[in-house]
Amino acid sequence: MSDPLGSALAETLRELRTARGLTGAALAERAGVSRGMISRIERGDVQPTAVLLGRLSAALGITLSELIARAEHEDRRLARAADQPVWTDPATGYRRRALSPRSGGAMELVEVELPPGARVAYPADVYALRHHQIWVLRGTLAFCEGSVEHTLETGDCLELGAPAPCVYRNRTDADCRYLVAITRRHP
Repeated sequence: MSDPLGSALAETLRELRTARGLTGAALAERAGVSRGMISRIERGDVQPTAVLLGRLSAALGITLSELIARAEHEDRRLARAADQPVWTDPATGYRRRALSPRSGGAMELVEVELPPGARVAYPADVYALRHHQIWVLRGTLAFCEGSVEHTLETGDCLELGAPAPCVYRNRTDADCRYLVAITRRHP
């Protein structure tokens, strides 16, 4: 993998799957992907996309932020800008920076840069365990929450409703930058 975080992600996914007593086939079924894809990711043969990592982390019961932080082996209270893990989706150029010192805590902050024309979709189960708010820092974000589309401009903030499949889309010719605040959903 060309991404330095890629091999750590592969190892982390394999460790989490094993720790949860899941076979590759069971994880594949939960995530809605092929068993072969799980094998290729865990061997480091392919760089998973943002959508695929979202599906895998949801199937493992953690957030994407937690997955990336575990791959980085981070357990800290201060996250200096230079040390914040950044991951770029090889399919869309979507760039994700984990801002929070620790993932899996009461709150997580994630900064995202969505390039012009990019589209990233996540299934509803990604949102099942967490509340999300999206605050647009720059540009315009077309955000589809189930069948409802929200057009968010710079400064707009949206609190997501009940878990639904969601699509983040940049229909403009300029980068869109936004902050995602994530908290645990209480039963």
